[in-house]
Amino acid sequence: MSDAVRVGVVGLGYWGPNLARNFDRLPEAELAWICDGSDDQRERFAREFPDARATADLDDLLGDEDLDAVIVATPVPTHADLAVRVLEAGKACFVEKPLALSLEDAERVVAAAEKADRTLMVGHLLEYHPGLVRLGELASSGELGDIHYIYGNRLNLGKLRTNENALWSLGAHDISVVMSLAGEDPEDMRAVGESYMNPGVEDVVFAYLRFPSGLAAHLHLSWLDPHKERRFTVVGSKRMATFDDMAAENKLTIYDKGFDQDFRSYGEYIARSGDVMSPAVSNEEPLRIECRHFVECVRDGTEPRSGAASGLRVVRALETLQRSLDESARARAV
Repeated sequence: MSDAVRVGVVGLGYWGPNLARNFDRLPEAELAWICDGSDDQRERFAREFPDARATADLDDLLGDEDLDAVIVATPVPTHADLAVRVLEAGKACFVEKPLALSLEDAERVVAAAEKADRTLMVGHLLEYHPGLVRLGELASSGELGDIHYIYGNRLNLGKLRTNENALWSLGAHDISVVMSLAGEDPEDMRAVGESYMNPGVEDVVFAYLRFPSGLAAHLHLSWLDPHKERRFTVVGSKRMATFDDMAAENKLTIYDKGFDQDFRSYGEYIARSGDVMSPAVSNEEPLRIECRHFVECVRDGTEPRSGAASGLRVVRALETLQRSLDESARARAV
């Protein structure tokens, strides 16, 4: 491998160009290829990335012996098959979230990575956000006390999708964050939702996860909402904290709030409302951090933060929640 990790980006739709931009600007990487079936997209981004070769055929990337890694940013239903092809060709693979649309397909990708002995990383972007990393440190250090529950809102008006519902489109990010904060896998998962704009494609989903420790999590996911929110709240026995990605400043806020036992009488509690603090967090672009982490893992052979195990956990949870979503829909139809 040369000093710079040579990468190719497949899929130049909504998110692929952002990935290409970051890999192109990383000193540790070289954007060697861009790939898309659309002539217009290839021509547009060939002008933006003139040092990268442009093609409509993934085989051109897979046949390049000097290419170290391939970034898969194509529509979700294609993720598993393309990732397997990349790994079987002996290339490291970064796959946008979710890893696959079924646990069976996700396991197939992981098996291909293990057989090829190549790096596999899933684009769980929020796991690299400095604010959420800091929130995770607060939760794991005990500064918030025992974590009672977590809730998240990921809301917006648009973008409507027809090939995936709000659970799979929006929930992959939030589920990866919740499981990272909890430090364990959920034992009970339920979901309900409604399809208002396209029959059979839920625009709004409410998901509930309960963990072995007793920690509970609730997620509100929707692209049919008047508010644009990307927020997590963690409620602990000592303190509470909120991460608000839409806030221009003070994205992370810690509240010294809770209930303390009243020393004057046994068994009674009084509310505590103390200081509100907003610790400083880095404003480096999370996507740049994520891309740099992938390059480092490819170069060093280390396991990514959002590697195969993380990808499997998230797809397993999504698949379980989807079954619950289907069952609730059938129950309402009866």
